[in-house]
Amino acid sequence: MPSVRSSGVEIHYEVSGEGPPVILGHSLLCSGEMWRNQVPALARRHRVVNVDARGHGRSSRATARFTLYDSVADHLAVLDALGIERAVWAGLSQGGMVALRAALDHPDRVGALVLLGADAGPETPRRRVEEALLGVVARAFGLRPAIPLIAKAMFGRTTRRENRALAAEWSRRFAAADVPSALHSLHAVNRRDDLLPRLRISAPTLVLVGDEDEAQLPSRSRRLSAAIPGARLVEIPRAGHLSPLEQPDAVTAEMVKFLNGLAPGARALPGRA
Repeated sequence: MPSVRSSGVEIHYEVSGEGPPVILGHSLLCSGEMWRNQVPALARRHRVVNVDARGHGRSSRATARFTLYDSVADHLAVLDALGIERAVWAGLSQGGMVALRAALDHPDRVGALVLLGADAGPETPRRRVEEALLGVVARAFGLRPAIPLIAKAMFGRTTRRENRALAAEWSRRFAAADVPSALHSLHAVNRRDDLLPRLRISAPTLVLVGDEDEAQLPSRSRRLSAAIPGARLVEIPRAGHLSPLEQPDAVTAEMVKFLNGLAPGARALPGRA
């Protein structure tokens, strides 16, 4: 698995397929494995760059606080290493928030956006209090005591009722996460800046959200799509926050349809020598 160094952090990624590039960003507490059902289909017509965010997967542990803008720099470092000038940025939650900031601060690097379970506004005070409480528990006992609540936030009620094996698999993954990395990543997400006054994004945008998402409520995705000119909103039935895992066929179909409908300029062919 290749990697690149970004601000002293080793960022791992995988590349699949050939064609117009798509870079994938995953949710908090996940890894590029979150996209396991989408990569084969996307790679039939695209060069898919699947990134493990800092503190996740095979990338370096997060040993200090960082911001979502640091994560933007990490993803740009991956694209630079691959010689990719512009790409479609697709991200879920944390990954979507990174993609939004890339589109605003580096519009020349973003050909189009696919934003899943993402929010452009600031986090609520309640969530920040919950972050502080989780930090106390996790530093003392690890993440395991919080796994039932984390699983409820990540998976919709349909998945928790009908696909318990999937919820159990990822609950084990959540429990095994590096605690400092998880807390630093959560801090970056929960202390994010408010982008709502800035959302003058010209890149074609698809907004997806599970209709059972309890981590980032569908109302936030509706607000996001309404704020981005021309954005298209699709609510995925019977899915919670991790919709690519919960309803993989529906999410893949929407992503493929969107990508296939992009004009050549938005499809962002590699352009860096």
